[in-house]
Amino acid sequence: MDLDAYVAEHRGEWRRLEELTARRRLSAAEVDELVALYQRAATHLSVLRSRAPEPGLLNQLSHLVLRARGRITGRPRPSWATVGRFLLVGFPGAVYRAWPWWCAVATGFTLLSGFLIWYVAGHPETAAALVGERAAEELVRSGFAGYYTEFSAPTFAFRLWTHNAWLAAQCLASGVLVVPVLWLLWQNALNIGVVGGVMVSYGRADVFFGLITPHGLLELTGVFVAAGVGLRTAWAWIAPPPRLTRGRALAEAGRSAVLAALGLVGVFAVAAGVEAFVTPAPLPVALRIAVGATLWLAFLAYVVLLGRRATAPGSATAPGSATTTAPGSVNAPGSATAPGFGTEP
Repeated sequence: MDLDAYVAEHRGEWRRLEELTARRRLSAAEVDELVALYQRAATHLSVLRSRAPEPGLLNQLSHLVLRARGRITGRPRPSWATVGRFLLVGFPGAVYRAWPWWCAVATGFTLLSGFLIWYVAGHPETAAALVGERAAEELVRSGFAGYYTEFSAPTFAFRLWTHNAWLAAQCLASGVLVVPVLWLLWQNALNIGVVGGVMVSYGRADVFFGLITPHGLLELTGVFVAAGVGLRTAWAWIAPPPRLTRGRALAEAGRSAVLAALGLVGVFAVAAGVEAFVTPAPLPVALRIAVGATLWLAFLAYVVLLGRRATAPGSATAPGSATTTAPGSVNAPGSATAPGFGTEP
C-alpha cells in the first residue's frame, strides 16, 4: 500500500473529524457527519495498523479516534450536579444499604472493647503484663493526654486523616476475605480496651472518656461503616440474592463499596479536625463532647434520611429499579441528536 497516497486521500476527512470533535455544540447534521467520520477513521486506523505500521501516524490517528469516540459517547464531565448527586444520593445510599452490617460491627466492637476495659481495669496484673508497669504509669501520668498535643494541630489532623482513611481502605479492600477485616477490628478493640482499662484502673476514667469521646464517636463510626460495607461485599459473594448471579452481586456490592470509600474520606477529615482542634482544646469536657456528639448525630441523620430516600422502592438507585438515562448516555434509536450534543436552534 502506498502510505503517502492513502494519507493524502483521507487527511481531509481526519481534519474535518478533528474540527467537529473540538466544537462545543453541533447541529443535528453535524452530529451525523461526526459519527460517519468517526467510523471511517476507525476503519482507516485498522487498515494502517495492519498494512503500514507507522508509529507517528498511528499515534496521531489513535488519539483522534479516541477523542471522537469520547465525544460521541458523551463522556461525563465533572460538575457540581455530579458532586451533589454523590453527596445526596450515592454516598448515603451506599452506607444505608449496609446499615445492618455496620450496626452489627458497631455493637460487637463496643461490647468487646467494653469487656476488655472492664477486665483490664479489674486485673491490674493484666495491664502490667500487656504494656509494662512503668509504661502504664507513664501512660496515665502524661502519655495519653500528651498524645493529642505532641504535634501541631494541622500536622496532627493530616496524620490522623491519612491513618484512618488507610484503615478504612484496608477494611473495604479486604472485606471479601472477611478475616483481615475481623483482625483489624480486633487490633483496634484491643488497643482501646487495654488503654482504657489502664486509665480506669488508675482512677483516670474521666480523662480517658473525656478525650476519646469527642472525636471517637464519628471516627469509630466511620471505621464501623468501612468494615460493615466490606463484610457486605463478602456476603454478596458468599450468598448472592436469588435474582443475581454471584459475579453480578459482587459487582453491585463493589460499586457501593467504592462510593462508601469516597465519602468516608470526608468523614475522616471531619473526625481528624475534631481530634486535632477540639479534643485537646482548653474547653469544658461537656462542651467538647457536645461538639463531637452533634457531628456524630448529624452524620447518622444524614445517612438515615437521605439513604432511606435513595434506596426507597422506585428510586433510580434502588436495587432492581430501572436506571434512568444519565446526561450524555446513548439516546434511543431514531432520536434527533446523538448523545452528549446540544442541538443548535
